[in-house]
Amino acid sequence: MPNPKILIIASLDQSLINFRGDFITALIKNNFDVLCAAPNLRKEYIEKIEALGAKIVEFDLQRTGLNPIKDLKTISQLKKIITNNNIDLVFPYTIKPVVYGSIAAKKFGVPVVSLITGLGLTFSGVNFKAKALQIVTEIMYRNALSENKMVIFQNQDDRKLFLDKNITKTNQKTEVVDGSGINLDRFNFRISEKQVGDIIKFIIVGRLIKEKGVLLFIEAAKRIRTEYPNAEFHLIGRPPENNPDSLSETALLKYHEAGTVVYHGHQSNVVTLLSKADVFVLPSYYREGVPRSILEALSIGLPIITTNMPGCKETVNNGKNGFLLAPEELEPLIKAMTFFLENPNEIAKMGKESRNLAENKFDVHIINNQLLTILNQSL
Repeated sequence: MPNPKILIIASLDQSLINFRGDFITALIKNNFDVLCAAPNLRKEYIEKIEALGAKIVEFDLQRTGLNPIKDLKTISQLKKIITNNNIDLVFPYTIKPVVYGSIAAKKFGVPVVSLITGLGLTFSGVNFKAKALQIVTEIMYRNALSENKMVIFQNQDDRKLFLDKNITKTNQKTEVVDGSGINLDRFNFRISEKQVGDIIKFIIVGRLIKEKGVLLFIEAAKRIRTEYPNAEFHLIGRPPENNPDSLSETALLKYHEAGTVVYHGHQSNVVTLLSKADVFVLPSYYREGVPRSILEALSIGLPIITTNMPGCKETVNNGKNGFLLAPEELEPLIKAMTFFLENPNEIAKMGKESRNLAENKFDVHIINNQLLTILNQSL
């Protein structure tokens, strides 16, 4: 098919650049006409997407909760986008774009390849609210994905869960790719040569919510700094608004003032701070796809301390480029951090292994070639 028209549906305009920019470029180089759709478009990202050679349109989306009237409006708008632009293939990612994009495309028989970018707390929470939400989410996914040409996952655990719960059928085509990939050209690998007594900087980057293990990181910092004054703990990010699991900005500033952590808040250029760090930490108990922050840390050459949660465990060969821990446990986290304080020569050694893993497994060109093959087979 000459110049097939693909519609990429996102829930955030910035994600089209931050997570899909290289993929959009690869699509255009491979003769796809690319149309992106996202809600609440901002001029900055419209210009960046158009600079890649793609077009972008807006649709309405209530990102959280369920509202039948608003949700039906979203589906109706997506139907119009598909028909008005003669779309040949729909590529949605994150839950609401996947569900509503699949429903809209099904009406016209347009093939859909959905990307499941992690399952979040919905599938890892244990309280009543989380369990109820999980049931609703399963029903939505099951109905929406039933006629997808292909469903792509970012880790094997998520694919297994969907099959076990009959969300995707055993005879349905599914694939696993290793996250969204990372453009290694944008990250300078450097070796952190450290000796006993040198300052060792531990860093966590991301949305500052409990499920990312931020409170564990802070508690570990409190304990470790009493014995190792050469340890520094850096927090990058901000607590998201309207999220009951967000950390308090006031509390974070108090930890900063007390010298427990260095709280940097939101930073537009995370790479600079990552490049000055020694060890990356993400004690998440959130079902990730493959965390972007870890991929960036791997690319720079940082050892990784994370958990054996889906999406995180794929980024560490335990004991080789870092350590995998049980989620929500403080003592193993303290032990892993202390290892690098007592064996600082291991930072450079494990950092090299991290970069090797980034090059051999998570290079964006490897991931994009896999996605292109899948999309071409789905037309």
